[in-house]
Amino acid sequence: MPPGNSSSAIAALRQKISRLEGDGTRVQAVLPFGVAALDGRLPHGGLALGCLHEVAGGGNGAVDGAAASCFAAGIAARLPGPVLWCVTQADLFAPGLEQAGLPPDRVIYVEAGDDRSVLASMEEGLRHGGLAAVVGDVAHLSMTASRRLHLAAKGTGTLGIALRRWRRQADASDFGQPTAAMTRWRISVLPSTPLPVPGVGRARWLIELIRARAGDSFDLELEACDGTGHLGLPADVARGSAATAGGRVSAFG
Repeated sequence: MPPGNSSSAIAALRQKISRLEGDGTRVQAVLPFGVAALDGRLPHGGLALGCLHEVAGGGNGAVDGAAASCFAAGIAARLPGPVLWCVTQADLFAPGLEQAGLPPDRVIYVEAGDDRSVLASMEEGLRHGGLAAVVGDVAHLSMTASRRLHLAAKGTGTLGIALRRWRRQADASDFGQPTAAMTRWRISVLPSTPLPVPGVGRARWLIELIRARAGDSFDLELEACDGTGHLGLPADVARGSAATAGGRVSAFG
């Protein structure tokens, strides 16, 4: 095959794959995290709006979802407008979301009985177009379902977050299955930042970007979201004493 024809065939194949993944349009806007060490490693300098993203907890957090929920709340908190949050069980801790910057008066809660109902509610919310973000607590997320959510988000520019939670730790292996999400994150709890006096310091997370379209995987230790929804760079990492922990690049399956 002549070189020109080969290049055209490859370009056509890439376009076809993009359409299958639900990524037929370019990223129009992003939401920066405000932490250069994080934003500088994301393909567009921030979290792409009008897309679907996945977030799960690491370790025991795969079941309780506490850190992952606060991470999602911090993202939603920094976008203007109401937030639709769909759950399968009534165990969402509203004061915890408020500590991450998302007060109760900004959240519309939908309590659904199963994943199917959550996914349907998420899609309806994403297609509405008047919401800042749509978050859904879901265990199983198929390629077909994720593609529908991703396309719905692209149609309105609304940010979608699939908050992956499982009833049993063993079921968390489902997180490795392919979806149409733009990014896939895992949030694990670390010991809080030490204080010079007795007390509990600001919560600390290991934030892993497991998958990003057109980007590389990495992990980074950061301080948890504050009352404005912003993450923080720990002082020891900022000084460079923990450069290895904060700057290592990993490959995840």
